[in-house]
Amino acid sequence: MPDRTLAASSTLLPVDGVLAGVLVALLVVAAAVAAVCRLAPDASRRRARDIVVAGVRATVQLGLVSLVIGWVVRHGAALLGFLLLMFVVAARTAGRRITPNRSWVWAALPIAAPVAPVVGALVASGLLPSRGIALVPVTGILIGGALTATVLAGRRALDELTARKGEVEACLSLGLLPHEAHLEIARPAASDALLPGLDQTRTVGLVTLPGAFVGMLLGGASPVTAGAVQLFVLVALMAVQAIAVATTVELVAWGRLHRG
Repeated sequence: MPDRTLAASSTLLPVDGVLAGVLVALLVVAAAVAAVCRLAPDASRRRARDIVVAGVRATVQLGLVSLVIGWVVRHGAALLGFLLLMFVVAARTAGRRITPNRSWVWAALPIAAPVAPVVGALVASGLLPSRGIALVPVTGILIGGALTATVLAGRRALDELTARKGEVEACLSLGLLPHEAHLEIARPAASDALLPGLDQTRTVGLVTLPGAFVGMLLGGASPVTAGAVQLFVLVALMAVQAIAVATTVELVAWGRLHRG
């Protein structure tokens, strides 16, 4: 089985100089397009630098993770520490994307609130083995989904409150409490954060074959088993993202997450 898996993965994407050259070329293309088209919010070329930095960081981080992951999954304390590191990085990334002030720390709540109970319930029910080799990727997928939903919901909600400040004041003049007024304006915009997950789930198998499905097939699983695992991941992601968006909207409405 290992030989079969290795052969399949090598056929899919051989790790050699050609791959390195293609990756560099794609990164240059992405940065060049962002620079030429000035795709930053302020119409500057800084998104090109962001793309290059993100690509380099991804290379270094995946290289390091590849070296340590085998050791981490065999040690309980190291496993918990690695999961905590994933959460901290996600919370900081989400928070700093939403706001530059110290209220960014509240972005940890929309990530922890859905991921912790979902992962805990999956482990308790026996559906998710507590072994690191299964726990790390599943938890990482859920944290990543919560991160994306939190960023999109937070940015859209705060942008909407800023652009429609007059409507917020009108709601207040009608007797609504500040929390209620903010919800009326922010919630419809923030709900758009659910669209990427919804579209991914609706089109799975028709437009794309997601990573979990392909990975299971390369590992030797049957198509039915691979499909069941992918379905589990997609449904769990929708639950996590729905809770993350709802929590983010409440934090914005109560003024915990703000740009003031």
